[in-house]
Amino acid sequence: MAFLLELLIAFLIVVGSLFLLVGSAGLIKLRDLMTRLHAPTKATTLGIGSILLASMVHFIVVRGAVSVHEILIMVFLFLTAPVTAHFVAKAHLHEHLRDGSELPPTERGCGWSTFDPGPGAPDESGQRPGPRSDAED
Repeated sequence: MAFLLELLIAFLIVVGSLFLLVGSAGLIKLRDLMTRLHAPTKATTLGIGSILLASMVHFIVVRGAVSVHEILIMVFLFLTAPVTAHFVAKAHLHEHLRDGSELPPTERGCGWSTFDPGPGAPDESGQRPGPRSDAED
């Protein structure tokens, strides 16, 4: 049984290391910020998550108790990485696309929230539209 747990821990560490290697290489090799942004938010997050999971399994086997530190680190990492990537992407869009004309259509009644006012936003006169009815859809 101990051999299988050690094998699981080693597997998780190797998988996590491979994700970290691919994510780090993507961060270096990809051509622009928007494509480069996927490497640290996806691959390295999964890599760190896998290594933290291996650490949790190790401490369960050695101490017989769940390590709360690893759980807190994983929760913090999985919550903050997408939010940070979203903010970096929005900042990049505002810096490099002034009017949003290069963005694809949204297939909705309103445009991109980064550049166009959303539904219910005040118009040029400062008036907000009234409540929508089901007949308008």
